[in-house]
Formats: sequence, structure tokens, C-alpha cells
Amino acid sequence: MGNNMQSLLVEYNVISYDMSLLTEAADITKPLILKDVILQRAEIKNQNGRIYPKEILAREAAAYKNNFVAQRRALGELDHPESAVVNLKNVCCNVTEMWFEGHDVKGNMEILSTPSGNIVRELIKNNIRLGVSSRGMGSVKQIGENEVEVQDDFNLICFDIVSNPSTHGAFINENTGGQIITPYSRIDSLIYDFLGELK
Repeated sequence: MGNNMQSLLVEYNVISYDMSLLTEAADITKPLILKDVILQRAEIKNQNGRIYPKEILAREAAAYKNNFVAQRRALGELDHPESAVVNLKNVCCNVTEMWFEGHDVKGNMEILSTPSGNIVRELIKNNIRLGVSSRGMGSVKQIGENEVEVQDDFNLICFDIVSNPSTHGAFINENTGGQIITPYSRIDSLIYDFLGELK
């Protein structure tokens, strides 16, 4: 069963960094660059049950690289807003390079010296594990019991820095026709299901 309604689609990957990056983060006189970050992944079911066909992701990655990365405006926010618009007041990073490696879209991200960027720098300096999360608009099609495939109308918006996908931003539950599910509505649903089982 397909879902023809476009929704905000967000995905999450952990950023890995070593002790040298912690040292770089402490030096505020130098740019802080996160290198070889996995930004997105094709052809593999992700934690949200979505699969991104490689041809669709490759098309969007190429367009994003030409229209945003090359023009130095591939900006991302700290945490996921429930919006398709990048809010400049909350910008923390800029993707400076992007490429495909196998099924992975990888890139380098510069942490900016904005208020939100400085928060990211301090978190990294204190060895706090962070993640990068893509944000895009598109529809999905059910292809399995717990799998949906992102459709050709997908449009990549940006890459944000987040702490945990279960507590930040909006996530799509394809079983509700593309309705945006917040962390609170997800908790309410779990409580409701649990209480129903007790009856």
C-alpha cells in the first residue's frame, strides 16, 4: 500500500570521532571539521524501516552537492525542527564536501562558530556522542511488513546534528498515513497499548 502524501523524512547516523578531534575542538582559533561522516545510506533498511533506492539518493546527493555544497550554503541545524526550512538562527554546521562510497553518502562537515555550532564544539570537546541526521520531504510506499521505500518525489533538504533520533525532531510513522509522530505521541501510544494488554 502506498502513501502518496509527502511527509518530513528524517534519518540518523552516529558521528564517530577520536581523541585528535577532541583536541581540535578545544582550539577555538581553528575550524573544526568532522571528516568522512556517513550522511545517508542507500538500499539498506534503516532504523525507521525506510529504504532509499540508490538512484533516488544519488540524484538528490548530486543536486545537493551542486546547489548547496558547491555554493557554501549546505547548512544544518542543531536538533531537528519540524520544518522543511533551515532556520539560520539555529545553524551549527556546513557540509563542505560530499561523495558516494558504495551505498553510503559521505561528507565532511564544518562546525561553525555560531551559538549552536559552539554548543556542538563543546559537546565534542567533552566526548559526547552525537549523530548526523538527514532531513527531506517525500512520500513512501509499503513494500514489506516492516519496510517502506522512499519514492521518486523525495527532496533532500539538509543534514542536522542531533543527540538521539528518539528524542529530537519529528518522525514519520507510515502506518498512520504519513502523520508526523512526536516523541510524546509515541510514548502515549506505547502507554495506551500497554494498558490495553492489561484488560
